[in-house]
Amino acid sequence: MKLIGTPTSPYTRKARIVLAEKKIEYDFVTDSPRSPDSTVPTINPLGRIPVLVLDDETPLFDSRVIVDYIDNVSPNNKLIPAPNRERIEVRRWEALADGICDAAVGIVFESRRPPAQQSAEWIARHQAAIIRSLAFMAAELGEQPYCMGTHFSMADVAVGAALGYLAFRLPDVAWQEEHPNLDKLHAKLLQRPSFAETLPSD
Repeated sequence: MKLIGTPTSPYTRKARIVLAEKKIEYDFVTDSPRSPDSTVPTINPLGRIPVLVLDDETPLFDSRVIVDYIDNVSPNNKLIPAPNRERIEVRRWEALADGICDAAVGIVFESRRPPAQQSAEWIARHQAAIIRSLAFMAAELGEQPYCMGTHFSMADVAVGAALGYLAFRLPDVAWQEEHPNLDKLHAKLLQRPSFAETLPSD
């Protein structure tokens, strides 16, 4: 199978981390939908990354669908629990982390528009969502070693990808100083090869 995306996309990184944690071999194809000659829209009608193309050429899109598939295709290192309350908790963490990414990506794209066309109100709304979400995330984490307590899960994958994207694209959001427990978790996650080898870079 092959994964289509960019090294800077937090959603692509989330899928790459899961593939690494599950020890699944794949081809990584770099392709940005923003490029005029991108093939992404011909594979994913939504024109978004990541896209996981299976061996039978079936395309899977939306990072949550992709990581769900990957986690089920191999029984080792299970990251998403079976349907129960714990699964909902993991998915809630993932939704929160993805929401932070949505807001951060929105700010990045808006800031690339000509200054006269940028909406300060729109950027401020996304910034407020990020600040609130980080505070909620820090409160939920508390002093636990991982999002779900003592074990590594999909919740940590999603949170780590979100925090990594903030550090990469929005360094002015000082979550490390404001929420040292999130900084501690992020540092711990970077010790895993799956995180260290997928750090975003231009």
